[in-house]
Amino acid sequence: NVGFIGLGNMGSRMANNLIKAGFNLTVHDKNNDALEMFSQMGVPTKKTPYEVSEASDVVITMLPSSAHVIDVYTGPNGLLHGGKLIRPWLLIDSSTIDPQTSRNLSATISNYILKEKKGDMEMPVKLDAPVSGSIIAAEAGTLTFMVGGSEEAFIAAKPLFLSMGKSTIYCGGAGSGSAAKICNNLALAVSMLGISEALALGQSLGVSASTLTNIFNCSSARCWSSDAYNPVPGLMEGVPSSKDYNGGFASKLMWNATVQA
Repeated sequence: NVGFIGLGNMGSRMANNLIKAGFNLTVHDKNNDALEMFSQMGVPTKKTPYEVSEASDVVITMLPSSAHVIDVYTGPNGLLHGGKLIRPWLLIDSSTIDPQTSRNLSATISNYILKEKKGDMEMPVKLDAPVSGSIIAAEAGTLTFMVGGSEEAFIAAKPLFLSMGKSTIYCGGAGSGSAAKICNNLALAVSMLGISEALALGQSLGVSASTLTNIFNCSSARCWSSDAYNPVPGLMEGVPSSKDYNGGFASKLMWNATVQA
């Protein structure tokens, strides 16, 4: 039984892929419309994170910020609300948060005891497992997971990750996945700014964005921002720039990630 908390643009699609893969889900979100969508699919919904915890062997969270994650874990009716005993043996946080918060939560969780032993395990474990990939990748199940925490737990969780993504990479101890994610996002932000500025400059000097993109993609300027997520409208189908800049990775979330770096 898998609990999923955070049914926004990314989380709802990740949860849906877990359902398609045959996992039994229980879900929670503060947005009643998001809950209703899953309820209509026959998925059990809960009013609080703690209720999800009590119904799940594994809990996955996908939330906007460190503050949201801390609240879902340690706030009133949070995942850890029920004293020092907890049902889920594994807690996976796929939110993009700062590494220290990830480490602090892992340390906190290590002080808890499982209500029922899982094999030789008596204590729950936590993995930080943020993702790389857009809403399109979340829908297609082609996300990349960067995972920090127990390597044994990482191996056990692989079927979950590969039901939502195409690649999963072990980064090291607690907080390492979160650290890798903010490094990746920093590189993405720099490359997106560079490609956008270069395309704007080229067009102002009379070279079309299409021509510049072709040059970038067969030369040293090639990057994900040029060949998979081009910022100029009309050059690629399915990307935000060709949908009036709707969808995709919100600027607010990019700002949050780069500030962490």
